[in-house]
Amino acid sequence: MEKSYEFLNRVLDSLTEHIVVVDKTGKIQFVNKSWSDFGINNACIVGDGWVGVNYIEECDKAAAMGDEFGTRAGNGIKSVINMQENIFYLEYPCHSPDEKRWFMMRVTPFQVAAESYYVISHQNISERKLAENEVKRLATMDGLTGIPNRRAFDEFLDKEWKRCRRLKKPICLAILDIDNFKLINDNHGHQFGDECLIKVGELLEGFAKRPGDICARYGGEEFALVWSDTKLEQAKKLTNKLLCTIADHKIPNGKSDAVTYLTVSIGLAEQVPAMVSKERDIIGIADHMLYRAKERGKNRVEYWDNALLGGG
Repeated sequence: MEKSYEFLNRVLDSLTEHIVVVDKTGKIQFVNKSWSDFGINNACIVGDGWVGVNYIEECDKAAAMGDEFGTRAGNGIKSVINMQENIFYLEYPCHSPDEKRWFMMRVTPFQVAAESYYVISHQNISERKLAENEVKRLATMDGLTGIPNRRAFDEFLDKEWKRCRRLKKPICLAILDIDNFKLINDNHGHQFGDECLIKVGELLEGFAKRPGDICARYGGEEFALVWSDTKLEQAKKLTNKLLCTIADHKIPNGKSDAVTYLTVSIGLAEQVPAMVSKERDIIGIADHMLYRAKERGKNRVEYWDNALLGGG
């Protein structure tokens, strides 16, 4: 029997999964080598003395500090102990300073001599999650310019619209269109036109650096910029700076009657999202301002505010 116990320990210690066994109170009865090593290598406060520690209480401590996954893990373990669920699964991030990591937590019950115990395993699924994230990234990336596509823009605006509505913060949207783009394609060819789109996309990335910002290819020769928690006056400065930045690069615009360079027209709108408003409202206003910029001579910004005043 002693040899069998040693054999079982060696088997469990050879596994790359982090395994812990708890009783019905959540107190740890056993950990394998992978679990202990992970705790030591990642500066866990417990270190390697895990036996006797209450794992549920550790989850509750993390939850009290605002850790959403600590809350979900603790509740999941309790749900299996209370026989509300047969098995519990949870995917969660556990990033280190050097790499991004994800784990799959699994909780399963078993009995020995009428006593209930629970195996909690943590499997490293980082390779799969990185592959999934790359697929998602490619699905939301414009193939030509390398910046987010219309799908990414729609998803981002929806998320930020709801966040700004909850916080009662303003959100600004700029829609820009390359002036005389048909002439660029007609006079220089579609390949040169594509190079112009790529260059504009590169320049736009410099104007969307915060987590609440995005630049995206909106469609054709149109692009969009979202600035969350940003007032109109600040957005006006950014869009006018963008006009100057594009002009400074002196990209040929395709006109044959003069030596001129690529310019853009921009429609800008600001709103503080309300319960009755939708994202399409600010899109419609910014689009209307874009057409006004085209009508008023191009290479300018037209903006909208509560007084419906325009300027450039």
